[in-house]
Amino acid sequence: MRWRVQDCKTQFMVRNFFYSFKDPRVLQISILGCLLVYGLLALNWSAELWRWAAFAIPALLTQWLGNTLTGARGYKSAWITILGLCLLLYASSWWVAALCAILSIGVKFVIRADGKHFFNPSNFGIVAVILLTGEAWISPGQWGSGAFWIFAIGGAAMLTTIKVKRLSTAIAFIATLFLLETIRTVFFLGWGVDVLVHQFGSGAILLFTFFMITDPVTTPRHQTARTIWAAGVAVLAFLLTHWVYLYTAPIYALVLLSPLTPLVNRWFPADRFQWKTTHIQIKPQTLIS
Repeated sequence: MRWRVQDCKTQFMVRNFFYSFKDPRVLQISILGCLLVYGLLALNWSAELWRWAAFAIPALLTQWLGNTLTGARGYKSAWITILGLCLLLYASSWWVAALCAILSIGVKFVIRADGKHFFNPSNFGIVAVILLTGEAWISPGQWGSGAFWIFAIGGAAMLTTIKVKRLSTAIAFIATLFLLETIRTVFFLGWGVDVLVHQFGSGAILLFTFFMITDPVTTPRHQTARTIWAAGVAVLAFLLTHWVYLYTAPIYALVLLSPLTPLVNRWFPADRFQWKTTHIQIKPQTLIS
Protein backbone atom coordinates (compact mmCIF):
# COMPACT_ATOMS: atom_id res chain seq x y z
CA MET A 1 0.00 0.00 0.00
CA ARG A 2 2.83 2.43 0.87
CA TRP A 3 4.48 1.77 -2.49
CA ARG A 4 1.19 2.35 -4.27
CA VAL A 5 0.60 5.67 -2.50
CA GLN A 6 4.17 6.77 -3.19
CA ASP A 7 3.81 5.79 -6.86
CA CYS A 8 0.61 7.84 -7.16
CA LYS A 9 2.29 10.85 -5.57
CA THR A 10 5.19 10.55 -8.02
CA GLN A 11 2.80 10.43 -10.97
CA PHE A 12 0.99 13.53 -9.73
CA MET A 13 4.28 15.36 -9.24
CA VAL A 14 5.34 14.55 -12.81
CA ARG A 15 1.97 15.62 -14.21
CA ASN A 16 2.02 18.86 -12.21
CA PHE A 17 5.50 19.59 -13.57
CA PHE A 18 4.29 19.39 -17.16
CA TYR A 19 1.02 21.19 -16.41
CA SER A 20 3.03 24.06 -14.93
CA PHE A 21 4.17 24.92 -18.46
CA LYS A 22 0.60 26.03 -19.19
CA ASP A 23 1.38 29.07 -17.05
CA PRO A 24 2.64 31.72 -19.51
CA ARG A 25 5.19 32.93 -16.98
CA VAL A 26 7.12 29.66 -17.18
CA LEU A 27 7.72 30.17 -20.90
CA GLN A 28 8.63 33.81 -20.32
CA ILE A 29 11.18 32.83 -17.67
CA SER A 30 12.62 30.25 -20.06
CA ILE A 31 12.99 32.74 -22.90
CA LEU A 32 14.55 35.42 -20.70
CA GLY A 33 16.94 32.83 -19.30
CA CYS A 34 17.92 31.78 -22.82
CA LEU A 35 18.56 35.41 -23.74
CA LEU A 36 20.86 35.75 -20.74
CA VAL A 37 22.78 32.62 -21.78
CA TYR A 38 22.92 33.95 -25.36
CA GLY A 39 24.49 37.16 -24.09
CA LEU A 40 27.10 35.26 -22.10
CA LEU A 41 28.05 32.77 -24.81
CA ALA A 42 27.50 34.64 -28.08
CA LEU A 43 28.02 38.28 -27.10
CA ASN A 44 30.82 37.68 -24.59
CA TRP A 45 29.15 39.41 -21.67
CA SER A 46 31.06 39.25 -18.42
CA ALA A 47 29.38 37.06 -15.83
CA GLU A 48 28.79 39.63 -13.08
CA LEU A 49 27.61 37.21 -10.44
CA TRP A 50 27.65 39.87 -7.71
CA ARG A 51 25.19 41.99 -9.71
CA TRP A 52 22.87 39.10 -10.45
CA ALA A 53 22.94 37.99 -6.81
CA ALA A 54 22.24 41.58 -5.72
CA PHE A 55 19.15 41.49 -7.93
CA ALA A 56 17.96 38.00 -7.06
CA ILE A 57 18.35 37.74 -3.28
CA PRO A 58 16.66 41.04 -2.28
CA ALA A 59 13.94 40.50 -4.90
CA LEU A 60 13.06 37.03 -3.61
CA LEU A 61 13.14 38.20 0.01
CA THR A 62 10.88 41.15 -0.84
CA GLN A 63 8.50 38.82 -2.71
CA TRP A 64 8.45 36.46 0.29
CA LEU A 65 7.65 39.34 2.64
CA GLY A 66 4.91 40.58 0.32
CA ASN A 67 3.46 37.09 0.01
CA THR A 68 3.49 36.69 3.80
CA LEU A 69 1.76 40.00 4.46
CA THR A 70 -0.85 39.80 1.69
CA GLY A 71 -1.47 36.10 1.24
CA ALA A 72 -0.17 36.14 -2.32
CA ARG A 73 1.52 33.02 -3.65
CA GLY A 74 4.34 32.11 -5.97
CA TYR A 75 7.63 33.54 -7.19
CA LYS A 76 7.33 33.28 -10.97
CA SER A 77 6.68 36.99 -11.47
CA ALA A 78 9.64 37.79 -9.22
CA TRP A 79 11.92 35.66 -11.39
CA ILE A 80 10.70 37.46 -14.51
CA THR A 81 11.61 40.76 -12.85
CA ILE A 82 15.02 39.44 -11.77
CA LEU A 83 15.90 38.21 -15.26
CA GLY A 84 14.70 41.47 -16.81
CA LEU A 85 16.97 43.44 -14.49
CA CYS A 86 19.91 41.15 -15.26
CA LEU A 87 19.40 41.72 -18.98
CA LEU A 88 18.89 45.48 -18.86
CA LEU A 89 20.42 47.24 -15.89
CA TYR A 90 24.00 47.85 -14.81
CA ALA A 91 24.94 49.30 -11.43
CA SER A 92 28.10 50.73 -9.92
CA SER A 93 27.76 48.78 -6.67
CA TRP A 94 25.80 45.96 -5.10
CA TRP A 95 23.58 48.18 -2.96
CA VAL A 96 22.31 50.04 -6.03
CA ALA A 97 21.31 46.74 -7.63
CA ALA A 98 19.71 45.58 -4.37
CA LEU A 99 17.76 48.83 -4.05
CA CYS A 100 16.46 48.41 -7.60
CA ALA A 101 15.31 44.85 -6.84
CA ILE A 102 13.53 45.90 -3.64
CA LEU A 103 11.78 48.81 -5.36
CA SER A 104 10.80 46.63 -8.32
CA ILE A 105 9.12 43.94 -6.23
CA GLY A 106 7.89 46.26 -3.49
CA VAL A 107 5.93 48.48 -5.85
CA LYS A 108 3.61 45.55 -6.61
CA PHE A 109 2.45 45.45 -3.00
CA VAL A 110 2.57 49.15 -2.11
CA ILE A 111 1.27 51.14 -5.10
CA ARG A 112 -2.01 49.58 -6.22
CA ALA A 113 -5.38 50.53 -7.66
CA ASP A 114 -8.51 48.42 -8.11
CA GLY A 115 -6.84 45.54 -6.33
CA LYS A 116 -3.77 45.25 -8.54
CA HIS A 117 -0.47 46.97 -9.29
CA PHE A 118 -0.23 49.15 -12.39
CA PHE A 119 3.51 49.79 -12.67
CA ASN A 120 5.57 47.21 -14.50
CA PRO A 121 7.91 46.10 -11.68
CA SER A 122 11.25 46.14 -13.50
CA ASN A 123 10.29 49.31 -15.39
CA PHE A 124 9.52 51.15 -12.15
CA GLY A 125 12.62 49.87 -10.37
CA ILE A 126 14.97 50.81 -13.21
CA VAL A 127 13.65 54.35 -13.56
CA ALA A 128 13.53 54.88 -9.78
CA VAL A 129 17.08 53.74 -9.10
CA ILE A 130 18.52 55.72 -12.03
CA LEU A 131 16.83 58.91 -10.85
CA LEU A 132 17.49 58.37 -7.13
CA THR A 133 21.13 57.30 -7.26
CA GLY A 134 22.57 58.28 -10.64
CA GLU A 135 24.72 55.14 -10.32
CA ALA A 136 22.76 52.79 -12.57
CA TRP A 137 22.41 52.74 -16.34
CA ILE A 138 21.15 50.79 -19.34
CA SER A 139 23.61 49.72 -22.05
CA PRO A 140 21.77 49.25 -25.38
CA GLY A 141 25.02 48.57 -27.23
CA GLN A 142 25.68 45.33 -25.37
CA TRP A 143 23.39 43.38 -27.71
CA GLY A 144 25.40 43.95 -30.88
CA SER A 145 24.07 44.03 -34.42
CA GLY A 146 22.54 40.55 -34.36
CA ALA A 147 20.10 41.26 -31.58
CA PHE A 148 17.11 41.94 -33.83
CA TRP A 149 16.38 38.42 -34.92
CA ILE A 150 17.03 36.78 -31.56
CA PHE A 151 14.57 39.16 -29.90
CA ALA A 152 12.06 39.17 -32.74
CA ILE A 153 11.86 35.39 -32.90
CA GLY A 154 11.92 34.87 -29.14
CA GLY A 155 9.46 37.66 -28.45
CA ALA A 156 7.05 36.67 -31.20
CA ALA A 157 7.12 33.06 -30.03
CA MET A 158 6.26 34.13 -26.51
CA LEU A 159 3.49 36.50 -27.51
CA THR A 160 1.77 34.14 -29.92
CA THR A 161 1.93 30.97 -27.84
CA ILE A 162 1.26 31.95 -24.24
CA LYS A 163 -2.19 33.41 -24.92
CA VAL A 164 -1.75 36.64 -22.99
CA LYS A 165 -3.46 38.49 -25.84
CA ARG A 166 -0.95 41.33 -25.94
CA LEU A 167 0.44 40.98 -29.47
CA SER A 168 -1.56 44.02 -30.60
CA THR A 169 0.10 46.03 -27.82
CA ALA A 170 3.59 45.26 -29.08
CA ILE A 171 2.59 45.95 -32.69
CA ALA A 172 0.91 49.26 -31.82
CA PHE A 173 3.97 50.46 -29.91
CA ILE A 174 6.69 49.42 -32.35
CA ALA A 175 4.70 50.40 -35.46
CA THR A 176 3.89 53.87 -34.13
CA LEU A 177 7.48 54.49 -33.06
CA PHE A 178 8.81 53.17 -36.37
CA LEU A 179 6.46 55.45 -38.33
CA LEU A 180 7.48 58.52 -36.34
CA GLU A 181 11.18 57.71 -36.64
CA THR A 182 10.81 57.08 -40.38
CA ILE A 183 9.19 60.46 -40.93
CA ARG A 184 11.92 62.20 -38.94
CA THR A 185 14.96 60.23 -40.09
CA VAL A 186 14.22 59.52 -43.75
CA PHE A 187 11.86 62.27 -44.89
CA PHE A 188 12.76 65.19 -42.62
CA LEU A 189 16.51 64.71 -42.09
CA GLY A 190 17.13 62.87 -45.35
CA TRP A 191 19.25 60.14 -43.77
CA GLY A 192 19.46 56.60 -45.11
CA VAL A 193 17.25 53.71 -44.14
CA ASP A 194 20.29 51.99 -42.62
CA VAL A 195 20.23 54.55 -39.79
CA LEU A 196 16.61 53.64 -39.09
CA VAL A 197 17.36 49.92 -39.12
CA HIS A 198 20.24 50.46 -36.71
CA GLN A 199 17.93 52.30 -34.29
CA PHE A 200 15.46 49.43 -34.18
CA GLY A 201 18.13 46.74 -34.05
CA SER A 202 18.86 47.67 -30.45
CA GLY A 203 18.28 44.83 -28.03
CA ALA A 204 17.01 47.25 -25.39
CA ILE A 205 14.11 48.53 -27.52
CA LEU A 206 13.15 45.00 -28.55
CA LEU A 207 13.36 43.71 -24.99
CA PHE A 208 11.12 46.59 -23.94
CA THR A 209 8.64 45.87 -26.76
CA PHE A 210 8.30 42.13 -26.26
CA PHE A 211 8.78 41.74 -22.52
CA MET A 212 7.91 44.99 -20.73
CA ILE A 213 5.15 46.99 -22.41
CA THR A 214 3.24 43.75 -23.06
CA ASP A 215 2.90 42.90 -19.35
CA PRO A 216 -0.72 41.65 -19.23
CA VAL A 217 -1.24 42.70 -15.60
CA THR A 218 -0.18 46.35 -15.92
CA THR A 219 -1.56 47.19 -19.36
CA PRO A 220 -5.17 48.34 -19.91
CA ARG A 221 -7.72 45.53 -20.07
CA HIS A 222 -9.74 46.66 -23.09
CA GLN A 223 -8.02 45.75 -26.36
CA THR A 224 -8.85 48.96 -28.26
CA ALA A 225 -7.90 51.14 -25.29
CA ARG A 226 -4.72 49.12 -24.84
CA THR A 227 -3.74 49.64 -28.47
CA ILE A 228 -4.27 53.40 -28.22
CA TRP A 229 -2.38 53.45 -24.92
CA ALA A 230 0.60 51.62 -26.44
CA ALA A 231 0.66 54.07 -29.35
CA GLY A 232 0.62 56.89 -26.80
CA VAL A 233 3.67 55.39 -25.07
CA ALA A 234 5.43 55.38 -28.45
CA VAL A 235 4.57 59.03 -29.13
CA LEU A 236 5.81 60.10 -25.70
CA ALA A 237 8.98 58.03 -26.13
CA PHE A 238 9.62 59.73 -29.48
CA LEU A 239 9.21 63.18 -27.94
CA LEU A 240 11.45 62.35 -24.98
CA THR A 241 14.12 60.98 -27.31
CA HIS A 242 14.39 63.98 -29.61
CA TRP A 243 13.35 66.88 -27.42
CA VAL A 244 14.61 65.82 -23.98
CA TYR A 245 17.43 63.65 -25.38
CA LEU A 246 16.75 60.56 -23.28
CA TYR A 247 18.33 57.62 -25.08
CA THR A 248 16.28 55.21 -22.94
CA ALA A 249 13.07 57.18 -23.47
CA PRO A 250 10.65 54.20 -23.77
CA ILE A 251 11.15 53.14 -20.15
CA TYR A 252 10.48 56.69 -18.96
CA ALA A 253 7.43 56.99 -21.22
CA LEU A 254 5.99 53.76 -19.84
CA VAL A 255 6.48 54.72 -16.19
CA LEU A 256 4.93 58.15 -16.84
CA LEU A 257 1.82 56.74 -18.52
CA SER A 258 1.32 53.71 -16.26
CA PRO A 259 -0.69 55.70 -13.66
CA LEU A 260 -3.29 56.27 -16.38
CA THR A 261 -4.01 52.54 -16.61
CA PRO A 262 -6.56 52.44 -13.73
CA LEU A 263 -8.41 55.39 -15.30
CA VAL A 264 -8.41 53.73 -18.72
CA ASN A 265 -9.79 50.55 -17.14
CA ARG A 266 -12.69 52.54 -15.68
CA TRP A 267 -13.43 54.35 -18.93
CA PHE A 268 -13.14 51.16 -21.00
CA PRO A 269 -14.24 48.28 -18.75
CA ALA A 270 -13.21 44.75 -19.63
CA ASP A 271 -12.44 41.48 -17.89
CA ARG A 272 -9.39 41.53 -15.64
CA PHE A 273 -6.45 39.42 -16.75
CA GLN A 274 -5.65 36.47 -14.51
CA TRP A 275 -2.68 34.15 -14.76
CA LYS A 276 -4.12 30.72 -15.47
CA THR A 277 -2.34 27.79 -13.93
CA THR A 278 -3.38 24.18 -13.80
CA HIS A 279 -2.48 21.89 -10.93
CA ILE A 280 -3.62 18.35 -10.30
CA GLN A 281 -4.77 17.83 -6.74
CA ILE A 282 -4.12 14.53 -4.98
CA LYS A 283 -7.38 13.14 -3.63
CA PRO A 284 -7.16 10.69 -0.73
CA GLN A 285 -9.82 8.42 -2.22
CA THR A 286 -7.73 8.15 -5.40
CA LEU A 287 -4.72 6.95 -3.43
CA ILE A 288 -6.58 4.29 -1.46
CA SER A 289 -8.97 3.04 -4.12
